[in-house]
Amino acid sequence: MERDTVVKQASDYALSGQLANDLAHLVARKSVSQSEGVPEELQAYLQQNMQPWLASLGFETEIFANPRAGGAPLLLASRFESADLPTVLVYGHGDVCNGEAHRWREGLDPFLLKQEGDKLYGRGTADNKIQHLINIKSMEQIIKAKGKLGFNAKIILEMAEETGSYGLREFFHAHKEALSADVLIASDGPRLAADTPTMFMGSRGGLAFNLLVNLRENDHHSGNFGGLLADPVIILSHAIASIVDQRGQIQIPEWLPTSLTPDIRAALKDLPPRKHDADWGQADLTPSERVFGWNSMAVLAISAGNINAPQNAISGSAKATCQLRFVVGTDMDGILPALRRHLDAHGFGMVQVEMARGESFKATRFSQDHPWVKFVEQSVSKTCGKPPHVLPNLAGSLPNDAFTDILGLPTIWVPHSHAECGQHGPNEHALLSIAEEGMRIMTSLFLDIGENAERLKQIS
Repeated sequence: MERDTVVKQASDYALSGQLANDLAHLVARKSVSQSEGVPEELQAYLQQNMQPWLASLGFETEIFANPRAGGAPLLLASRFESADLPTVLVYGHGDVCNGEAHRWREGLDPFLLKQEGDKLYGRGTADNKIQHLINIKSMEQIIKAKGKLGFNAKIILEMAEETGSYGLREFFHAHKEALSADVLIASDGPRLAADTPTMFMGSRGGLAFNLLVNLRENDHHSGNFGGLLADPVIILSHAIASIVDQRGQIQIPEWLPTSLTPDIRAALKDLPPRKHDADWGQADLTPSERVFGWNSMAVLAISAGNINAPQNAISGSAKATCQLRFVVGTDMDGILPALRRHLDAHGFGMVQVEMARGESFKATRFSQDHPWVKFVEQSVSKTCGKPPHVLPNLAGSLPNDAFTDILGLPTIWVPHSHAECGQHGPNEHALLSIAEEGMRIMTSLFLDIGENAERLKQIS
């Protein structure tokens, strides 16, 4: 009965409007880590929004300066109950993308929470404020009801995930002992389907790069010089077209992964259909294999001239910022050297290649057969009455390698967002229905860990 009461209280927290009210305070904090942001807001999110709350739950907290110059702060919180209990590490990021208020539809403000039916609009509602709010609030329900969690808990909150988790890995190396745990259980990214929970144990990597064609200092009249001077935009367009074909299939052999093995294909076989264009991506793969088991390139932005006031002139230069999303089985260090060789071989020696701003993410996967993974899967299935979608990795990118490679942890992600949430773009929103289910899932999971702590400690 006590368990049922705690889980019901968690559900009521979401349905009563308390979750939306707490989320509104977090959304109002303009904790942008990209070009629109100011460092003071990143510090304030940790110092004013998170630190007092965690301290009230019995966590010892400390805010650290980023180990890299110009980096955002990090918060580490720890609640110790017994050396005989397992330690769960929870991660979240309080930074958000640029608000870009001019791109949101009328009536919406990126830093003012607005509810419309099941939707909660605002920057951070999906990525990632609501997700760590749910996880910490779930622990709070248990602490308030039982006076203990039944396990040790550590929480790491960073403020630079949207700029590639700048400095996070250096921080992990420097504070490895303080971050030691038995498992990472965290939430980020979207569910595969809004009505079914998702679990994933890794993420695709991400590496952004610039392609530049600088032919001359000034623009030149397109009539007087048309046919005489090379057009950098046309050269850049053909260079991009040599990297991917007309349906986005990668043409650089070194950029193709070696890890789409039979077991991974089997894990991706029965997933529900995803929104996709039938004539886009690797033709001989299923949509799920394309996004979870393969690599893809995107042109994030391209620039030459002035699109809002074009002139009759041949541009002197052109630039494109591109990104490769890649899975395990891709040589991350060889991505740009392979690109350079490809461009040279295809006559594009004039196209410069440079790293774009921001950090790169390494691709990771963790075994779906690990006992911790199976335990979480069983708990989620019991709570929801149906099995979750279990993915080898997220299609997006996360700093998962910091947990697997530096801390040596099993990593399990249970997202509380959905694929159409609008993260990184205008009109970002969460679904209250997913948040309510997320509160039940995480509260039940943390209760299950506490009730099975002795057994879980042995498998760690």
